[in-house]
Amino acid sequence: MSAHDEHSSFIKTPQQLVVVVVLAFVVPITIILLLVSLVLNKSASDPAALTPEAVAERIQPVGRVEFGAAGAGGGAAVARSGEEIYKTTCAACHETGAAGAPKVGDAAAWASRVKEPFEKILKDAINGIRAMPPRGGNPDLSDLDMARAVVYMANRSGGSYKEPAAPAAEKK
Repeated sequence: MSAHDEHSSFIKTPQQLVVVVVLAFVVPITIILLLVSLVLNKSASDPAALTPEAVAERIQPVGRVEFGAAGAGGGAAVARSGEEIYKTTCAACHETGAAGAPKVGDAAAWASRVKEPFEKILKDAINGIRAMPPRGGNPDLSDLDMARAVVYMANRSGGSYKEPAAPAAEKK
């Protein structure tokens, strides 16, 4: 004879039977009542939470990214040297010769350029020429910044241009 009887139940006493029958009715009814209350329950949210100010405060960005001198303190743009502008913008191409850019310090590559009037070289730098984008790809550079960068690069490559002076500050 086998140790397991296939015709036996896990309910052995009348108390177990009563508990199982009660739970068989109570559990589904409780689940149904909870679902109905979930569907019919109206949220008691704060009406002030939907004001435009509250919404704007909740969805504001975590941080901000600012480029160029315009974000450097909110005041007037700080005058930068030609070397600083070269290092931050121009060196990407003029240090490596990328896209046919003449390398700074290569007098042979710059020879034809430094023979031209400074205004023409500056105009090409501001408007872009061949593969070079306008303002070297940095639209935040002013004409003065561009002039300083061009003088710096040309003078390091055999030119002898004069450093442009900053315009006189406006008096109030």
